[in-house]
Amino acid sequence: MTKRLFISWAMLFISWQVLAQKAEVFSNADGAIRGYDAVAYFTESKPVKGKTEFSYEWNKATWYFSNAENLNTFKAAPEKYAPQFGGYCAYGLSEGHKAPTQPDAWTIVDNKLYLNYNTKVKERWNENKEERIRKANDKWVELKDQE
Repeated sequence: MTKRLFISWAMLFISWQVLAQKAEVFSNADGAIRGYDAVAYFTESKPVKGKTEFSYEWNKATWYFSNAENLNTFKAAPEKYAPQFGGYCAYGLSEGHKAPTQPDAWTIVDNKLYLNYNTKVKERWNENKEERIRKANDKWVELKDQE
C-alpha cells in the first residue's frame, strides 16, 4: 500500500511539473522563480527569498520580493529584472527544451538575468554562454508557449 501511495504521489508530482512548464514563466507552488526576488540578483548579487507580503502578479505568474523597494522597482520595469526565457533553464533552451531552474544557478550577462537547471549545468553553460544565449534566443520564440 505504501509503495502504491508513493508511486501515485510521484506521478502527480511529475504531472504537475510538466503542466507548470507549459507557461511562459517558470513557476511552481512557491511562485515565479521558486519565490525568489528577481531584483535582489541585481542589487544584492545573490538569490534572496521573497516574502508573501511583497507579491505582484505579472505575466500570468506571482512574483515575490524581499522588500517593498524591490517590489516597486520590479513593478516599474519587470522586463528589466525578470529572468530571460521566463526563468526556464538558459542551457536547456539552447538545447531546444524547457527545463526548471534552481535559484542558486544564476548569472547576469549584459544586465540580463539567466537561470539554469542547477549549478553543474550552469558550469557547462558558462563555458560558452554567449553562443548558448544566441541559440536560446532563437529557440525561445518557438518554445515559450509549448510544454
